[in-house]
Amino acid sequence: MNNLIKVNSSNVYAIGYSDNVIIVQFNNGSIYNYYNTNEKMFDNFLNTPSKGKFVHQVLKHLPYKKSRNKRCA
Repeated sequence: MNNLIKVNSSNVYAIGYSDNVIIVQFNNGSIYNYYNTNEKMFDNFLNTPSKGKFVHQVLKHLPYKKSRNKRCA
């Protein structure tokens, strides 16, 4: 797994980016890969004050795959 950046959020534990995929690790341990993304979108995600809101307004509309249920950041 790529290095994830721990973030300050009530819903999101850590995020990462690699090869047009945003990786989101939630506080419950679930990890999701969101496809068809880019570095600008990741930078917006990293800098937004509400990570959970960004997931719900932007990422959840993209193709995704649940990766695993283990906190690893």
